[in-house]
Amino acid sequence: MQFTEEHQLFRKTLRDFIEKEINPYVDQWEKDGIWPAHEVLKKMGDLDFLGVNYPPEYGGLGLDYWYNVIRAEELGRIPCGGVPMGITVHTDMCTPALAEFGSHELKKRFLEPAIRGTQLGAIAVSEPDAGSDVARIRTRAESDGDHYVITGNKMWITNGTQADWICLLARTSPGESFEGMSLIMVPTDTPGFIVSRKIEKLGNWSSDTAELAFEGVRVPKSFRIGEEGEGFKLQMQQFQKERLIAAVTCYSGAERIVNLTKNYLKTRKTFGKPLIDNQYIQFRLAEVVTEIECLRQLCYHCTEKLVAGQDMTREASMAKLKGGQLVRLVADVCLQFHGGMGYTEEYPLARYFRDTRLFPIGGGADEIMMGIIAKYEGFYSERPRPTTKAATAS
Repeated sequence: MQFTEEHQLFRKTLRDFIEKEINPYVDQWEKDGIWPAHEVLKKMGDLDFLGVNYPPEYGGLGLDYWYNVIRAEELGRIPCGGVPMGITVHTDMCTPALAEFGSHELKKRFLEPAIRGTQLGAIAVSEPDAGSDVARIRTRAESDGDHYVITGNKMWITNGTQADWICLLARTSPGESFEGMSLIMVPTDTPGFIVSRKIEKLGNWSSDTAELAFEGVRVPKSFRIGEEGEGFKLQMQQFQKERLIAAVTCYSGAERIVNLTKNYLKTRKTFGKPLIDNQYIQFRLAEVVTEIECLRQLCYHCTEKLVAGQDMTREASMAKLKGGQLVRLVADVCLQFHGGMGYTEEYPLARYFRDTRLFPIGGGADEIMMGIIAKYEGFYSERPRPTTKAATAS
């Protein structure tokens, strides 16, 4: 991919915004255990950062998906994991299905304010007993005339304590398979919606992660995205963009940490010479930057397929898997090369080590990614090569 002058201008404008409006406040937001989502998103919306590939009819710019990749690359360089995660959930995880399959009324009601940055969104799929195994979700949306009445619980919901609305995957038909689910938009000011608790986590402290309860939440059926029973399929399509964007933030964040480490090693001296002059360190970092570049090119390949309208499930799963493995490698290698300083909270490595441990778990665990890849490659003795729907139902 050759980025155009317009792409690079967008990158510079966003990078300048991040340097001015986000990075100086990250340490405080980490201490506070939450980022001011509405304040930050409003500023981003005013500068047209939030809806770059969404239709101008709803406030977007209608540009190609490469702008989303650039946005994720720049967000990945923020010196924490929580804020980039909160923003990308809003821009690339809870809105794609709404933008592509939602009715005009739904887009005006939810997508337009999301693009303006006046409302914050969240995606609610996982439950206390159903994480990567999406087909086992139990939250129900029962029909009652022109409305659904929603009952259940959702777990690990990013932006959960601040969101103005939830893109919810719930069962609209009996059963325990992936069939009979629907995606439903749920305003969080609806009676019966409860933030049960804010979850304390190992890392990503500035990201508010919540357990949610739905106790007889009543919403119009017109708030459903697409046809009833098609929610699982729509969510799986939404997952592919989520996994791609997660992988992009993996390599951009890893690149930031390697550069930080390189600069540290040039100034830190042992036995009379800078640590960077140690050949083992040079070669180990050479291996690491090679891995980073491989992941970058895989993500660019995924984006090319996405822009061309081709299925990228196999490649996006590979990118997500590789991203989770890469950040663990970078965190371990770079912390080791920092020695005792890397183990202290006053230096960025400890935060990076904590924050990045989520990547192999969230958005589909490594094991789920390997299962999808294995199905696409036909690594089974008696099972046929799957369709996209079957492959993503793991």
